[in-house]
Amino acid sequence: MKLKLILAAALLPLAASAQYRSEVWCPDLGDGTYKNPVINADYSDPDVCVGESGEDYYLTASSFQCIPGLPVLHSKDLVNWEIINYALKELTPKEEFDRPSHGNGVWAPSIRYHNGEYYIYWGDPDYGVMMVKTKDPAGEWEKPVCVIPGKGYIDTTPLWDDDGRCYLVNGWANSRAKFASVLTVRELSADGTKAIGQPVIVFDGNGTENRTCEGPKFYKRDGWYWIMCPAGGVPTGFQLAMRSKSPYGPYEHKIVLAQGKTSVNGPHQGGWVHTKYGEDWFLHFQDKEAYGRVVHLQPVDWSSGWPIMGVKGQPVLTYKKPKSSSTTIVNPVESDEFNAPVMGKQWEWHANYDEKFGVPTAFGTFRIYTYKLSEDWKNFWEVPNLLLQKTPADEFTVTTKLRLTSKADGQMGGLIMMGLDYSALMLKRVGREFQLVQATCLAADKGKAQTETLIATLKPTAEDKIDYKPGLHEDIYLRLHVNYVGGTNADGSYKHQARVSFAYSKDGKKFTDCGAPFTMRQGKWIGAKFGYIAVETDQKTDRGWIEADWIRVTK
Repeated sequence: MKLKLILAAALLPLAASAQYRSEVWCPDLGDGTYKNPVINADYSDPDVCVGESGEDYYLTASSFQCIPGLPVLHSKDLVNWEIINYALKELTPKEEFDRPSHGNGVWAPSIRYHNGEYYIYWGDPDYGVMMVKTKDPAGEWEKPVCVIPGKGYIDTTPLWDDDGRCYLVNGWANSRAKFASVLTVRELSADGTKAIGQPVIVFDGNGTENRTCEGPKFYKRDGWYWIMCPAGGVPTGFQLAMRSKSPYGPYEHKIVLAQGKTSVNGPHQGGWVHTKYGEDWFLHFQDKEAYGRVVHLQPVDWSSGWPIMGVKGQPVLTYKKPKSSSTTIVNPVESDEFNAPVMGKQWEWHANYDEKFGVPTAFGTFRIYTYKLSEDWKNFWEVPNLLLQKTPADEFTVTTKLRLTSKADGQMGGLIMMGLDYSALMLKRVGREFQLVQATCLAADKGKAQTETLIATLKPTAEDKIDYKPGLHEDIYLRLHVNYVGGTNADGSYKHQARVSFAYSKDGKKFTDCGAPFTMRQGKWIGAKFGYIAVETDQKTDRGWIEADWIRVTK
């Protein structure tokens, strides 16, 4: 039956997909209101623009070293979002990004519509200001152009003025430039492809409550130039708005969004949109630690001459939806039956893609080949072919059906929750048997060695009769569950803490809890991500593989 579905899917246009409604998080309450976050997943440093029609909104976010990069999400009402594309297929230089260059790559992009084309700018802190563009956000994006080469440039946003001139605002990465908390503006060529002016410091938050000012977005409204940016730190800061009659300042500023008496810590950094219905809205992130930076939607009130966000400058948890002609409820896809001949849009690799990482099959599965670990490997921090997706809610369950085909001792694969710390439930070939093991590492980014705990020993169910290598283990069902446990930080602030537990089954019906509970932890500038791991320890053997039949995200 599944093969018939595969063949049917292959005959459909690749862009065609059913509207997906999540079991674990849907912000549309169905009564004309919504709840925050509107995207309960790690779309860090979000930015948004209004499309050509005025009825379409497009959002992008930081993707760092993950590929494909620069996710493009679409909405008709700023509440219901779906992933429609990625704007970046590969990061350069390849010698840097063909391996997991954790936390590097795409930082804080901006997306703009100008003169019939969509542009995304971002700062790569090591290589400079980059840009891609397209006429169709769901179609092919052009290859990246380096607008300004150099180190330290981050958080870049263009502004095309009424006279056609183009300006760029950016922040600075202290880790590369050795200074930060300042914003600079310079002029670009009218086509936005190169700098033609020198930078001017237009705001300095050093030594004030506005330290860590970064992530600026550039706008023009009623003759005023506006820069909107976060300050005060990622988990605890606030949103600034600043205005001037010149793009080069001086700017006066005001706090327009802060936590106040709400539970939404650090509400800041995002994008403002003015809709065709005359409404104003602001999409921003909230740092939820292991879950990453999730996306909230706030109304914006300009009646005072300043963009006061939320209700009187404090974030809302529920609110009436933006005016829209659409009543469709849709959420970013999580589950995957692997019935399509292309990789689902919820998935990213942990480095530039190589076809030896894995591919879809014609059999209703996705195959991931074992990556050959280095001879002195300590943990999975070095693995580029991790196939992962973002956590979609505070609490959820992930179940997958898969099979390991092994050609040699030490080959292993399974389900992982990956971050600075990680834990995985895997099948592992040991001699002429298979072991079900839990592999856990604390401080993987620091080179700490992982530990393995034996859960069960399993017999192979088939042998390769050509070269007499016991290869095949029967289908097994692996499960992880994320439970939100909260907590309190040392300063008394709320802690977004989560616990991961594992289970397995031989028939997909009766599951056995196994392994030790694991405290989920974020990755390098990204939230924890779950998905598939397939590795081996022998450099000389033929590769093995795991074949995932399906993965389902449920309550």
